[in-house]
Amino acid sequence: MRWSADGLIAVTGASGRLGSRLAFRLAAEGAHQRLVVRDPSRVPRLADGRALPECEVAVADGYADAAGMRAAFDGVRTVFLVSARESADRVALHTATIDAAVAAGVERLVYISFVSAAPNAVFTLARDHWATEQHLRRSGLRWTVLRDNLYHQELASFVGQDDVIRGPAGEGRVASVAHDDVADVATAVLLDEAPTRHDGVTYDVTGPIALSLAQVAELLSSATGRRITYHAETVEEAHASRAGLGVSDAELAGWVSSYTAIAAGELAHVSPDVSRLVGRPARSFEQWLDDYPVEWEDLLRRPTAGPTDQSR
Repeated sequence: MRWSADGLIAVTGASGRLGSRLAFRLAAEGAHQRLVVRDPSRVPRLADGRALPECEVAVADGYADAAGMRAAFDGVRTVFLVSARESADRVALHTATIDAAVAAGVERLVYISFVSAAPNAVFTLARDHWATEQHLRRSGLRWTVLRDNLYHQELASFVGQDDVIRGPAGEGRVASVAHDDVADVATAVLLDEAPTRHDGVTYDVTGPIALSLAQVAELLSSATGRRITYHAETVEEAHASRAGLGVSDAELAGWVSSYTAIAAGELAHVSPDVSRLVGRPARSFEQWLDDYPVEWEDLLRRPTAGPTDQSR
């Protein structure tokens, strides 16, 4: 067993794509963890339905539930904080959760941020991460920040119903990363026998190669047998094509600026941190397509787009 040198670990977002992967890894290593979820029916379980070993469950109604988060962190020494969904109050939710950890007596927090986080980042959500990082630095907690890139699965989700990726990314590149690689990095950081070596450190968690969206479309075409292409929209076209989707202004800005951040080069940096921390190379987008077909198989089930189909 590899017990965490920092005691009981609370994993937030434990029913999500990243949190659930981390929960299984920590369980496999024999770590004592507490899974924080909204819905206890969605707690990760073994294939036979049994609970993960050395695993507790805490229920809180999201990061806005300050009392619930405070209770979930009671007796915890380390918190793994997955960022909240895009919203206008996202920073407030993050800071309230960090404050709940402090109030509960937590000693260490590992936060999932985003590459190129900065107060003036092109990607609006990266600004939220920067603000959260600053609050974490002032909290008095021991901290580690994992700045991941866009996930491979997100790139696959960029494909519209007409088999076109549309966005104002120009010829920019993105070093997207697999959820599993982020979970492996988090496991390495959380279970290091000398955890203080990660204190006050920010890691960039990226894939091994930066691709343009035209290259992403080519790889998706090869994997699916469909003709998937990339259309470089203008910023104005991007806002117009998404204006009727009924989302908030903050969410719309986040969508569009994820592409303009690629165009600006903010997502192109390839970091060695995955291989350095995990001991193997990060998975490329092409490797991910081969290894995880279930993650993009919905593309195979779509009807063939007609020549005038411009829906998204």
